[in-house]
Amino acid sequence: MQTTTLSQTPPNTVVTLPRLLTQKELAEYLNKSTAWCERARWAGDGPRFIKLGRHVRYRAEDVLAWIEENSRTCSGEATA
Repeated sequence: MQTTTLSQTPPNTVVTLPRLLTQKELAEYLNKSTAWCERARWAGDGPRFIKLGRHVRYRAEDVLAWIEENSRTCSGEATA
């Protein structure tokens, strides 16, 4: 397997990096508290997250996927 370094990347290559949200930004977006985000993360109920050292970040695409996975048509629907 060949590893590509930045010096080997063609100069006109465009790389799109994912938008990373902080816990505070996620809480504001979902209109929840940061404590809710922490509990959901520990319980495995919230969106997928990334650990960067001590820092937790959420990819915007993972947050949107989590919202979609939790959409329901009626309140009596069973959860997966």
